[in-house]
Amino acid sequence: MGKNKSSRKGKKAWRANISTEDIEDFFDNSTKDALSGGSLAQVPSDSLFYVDKSRDLSVKRKIEKHREKVLRYDSILQSNAFVEPVPSSTGKKSKKKSKLQIAKDTAQQGQKDSSGGDSGMVDIWNDKDELVIKTKKAKTSVIPAVEVEPPGCSFNPPSESHQDALACAVADEMQKIYRNELGPEPIPLVVPGEVVNEEDMYFLEADSGSDTENENLVEDGKTDLDKRPQKPKMLTQVEKNRRARRKEQLKAEAEATKAAQLSKEIDSLPDIIQEIEREEGEKQKRHLRRVTAIKEKLKSCPPRLGKRKFVPAPAQVLLSEEITGSLRKLKGCCTLARDRFKSLEKRGLVVPSKKSSRK
Repeated sequence: MGKNKSSRKGKKAWRANISTEDIEDFFDNSTKDALSGGSLAQVPSDSLFYVDKSRDLSVKRKIEKHREKVLRYDSILQSNAFVEPVPSSTGKKSKKKSKLQIAKDTAQQGQKDSSGGDSGMVDIWNDKDELVIKTKKAKTSVIPAVEVEPPGCSFNPPSESHQDALACAVADEMQKIYRNELGPEPIPLVVPGEVVNEEDMYFLEADSGSDTENENLVEDGKTDLDKRPQKPKMLTQVEKNRRARRKEQLKAEAEATKAAQLSKEIDSLPDIIQEIEREEGEKQKRHLRRVTAIKEKLKSCPPRLGKRKFVPAPAQVLLSEEITGSLRKLKGCCTLARDRFKSLEKRGLVVPSKKSSRK
């Protein structure tokens, strides 16, 4: 085995190979700190950072002075109470304003108009500096929220009232039956008939084509006979003069008839006025009847809200065999949720919907 080679340099040469970069960096940083006034790492934070609370009063005064300046045409417009001046020094504001801002603007404008002259503006601010805003009243339904059924629908009704309620229920059902029977028949989806073969279709088309050709020939022959050229008849001077006199005579008669009709209408002016008043009275009566009919209709059914009409629930009347006279033996025929939903539909608070069938 060979011997390990040792460094040719001795211990005296080790000092020449030591790096002095960190020492040089330290001296450079200390020199910079001495020239700049000290090291920043040793300075406290209060001396490095501070809050600037000073104000530039000169710029603020210039802006306020520019805003307070009133141009000549603005001063002329301000003196006139009927002309609203357009401020030129105000900046652009957003187009959307709140209700409170609009109310304040109208109040300030009203004060300006009242100081300059009389105007129709009304101060909407009362003595307590409260804003008065008009609110729209909600439309209340004429139909009550909870309707009381007739006494014949009770669990132990009297005989007469029970018979009346049964008669009303039977009448409603019969109206539905008559409406279905006497109503118009629906359009059938399939038309009954036989399928025509292609050969039969060819013969049918040929027969129809020959018939149309014969009809066209006959019509052409008739038209040829009717459209023969006729020789124009020569008019003599006497005939021309007679026609001119006849034309003037008809014109004079038409003017005389028109004048007589106008004088007759002038003489019958009081009758025309009475007729107009009578028509106006009839029109008002028709309008009143229409309004009354609409109000009466709203008492029984709601206005049309959607594509489906309101269908009232059938009357809950017990049959004679079902009357037991005891509330414990009463059968439940209608749930409270269904009754409340029908009430909402009848008052026009909910759009009528189609009854969903449970599978």
